[in-house]
Amino acid sequence: MSGLRVVPARRHGRERLYVCLPDGRNIAWYDRDAARVNLLGEDHRDAVLAALRPFLTGPVSVGPPPVPTPAELARLTLPPDDDLAPNRPGEALLVALDRDPGAPYRLRADPRRRALAAEQAVGDALDLLDGAGWHTLHSVPLPGGDRIHHLVIGPGGLLAVHALNARRHRVLVADPEVSVGRRAPQPLLRRLRATADRARHALTAEVRPVLALVGPADVRVTVPPREVRVVRDSDLPALGRLGPVLKPADVEALHAMARDRRTWASC
Repeated sequence: MSGLRVVPARRHGRERLYVCLPDGRNIAWYDRDAARVNLLGEDHRDAVLAALRPFLTGPVSVGPPPVPTPAELARLTLPPDDDLAPNRPGEALLVALDRDPGAPYRLRADPRRRALAAEQAVGDALDLLDGAGWHTLHSVPLPGGDRIHHLVIGPGGLLAVHALNARRHRVLVADPEVSVGRRAPQPLLRRLRATADRARHALTAEVRPVLALVGPADVRVTVPPREVRVVRDSDLPALGRLGPVLKPADVEALHAMARDRRTWASC
């Protein structure tokens, strides 16, 4: 593969060389201090090593990113304001509506309430996966005002799930655009890929984007989505059968990182 870029940066006080695809997504990084090349996926292994060859000094280990050690996890004892685990589905919208409920009488329903209902429906379904070894964090805040509706961590890996209200509407998916009913198409899938990439950067682990359609009358896909899984809300329980990708210890370690608000401060 050609077109890979090597970008130097500092992360947690350590110098790293990130390997990026032409669209800017990180797929690996070289940690000089640890003499290790961390791959977010095996697909680009040879191309990554070829791009890093001029920068490698001596023998290096190559593999997936290591999970935090028990000592590192011990430092993640969180003050309540930094713990995202208590967030409810749609937490950000609930807070916004509490601060500004809007006019009591209006011809059209407040779109925030429809969006909230969608996030709550998806969040409630994902919370049911908890007994199968999964954890779900809701309304994960990102710098710049964006957020991940639901971050799901379990044996099948990490999923950034975006809830979209489509009740009784037809949905047309033509990557990167998604249109609901008669509304104008929006490049939603591009945005979901970008959000998942920010989560990868924060957690140094592969995160797959998922679009969850709530109550659609029909779903038509004309251009298959790249990297994004599109599901109906009724299909969400099937996500619990994905895997196995992560061991239970890895799931707990990644959940401990993800629930810390400070993890997301620089992604």
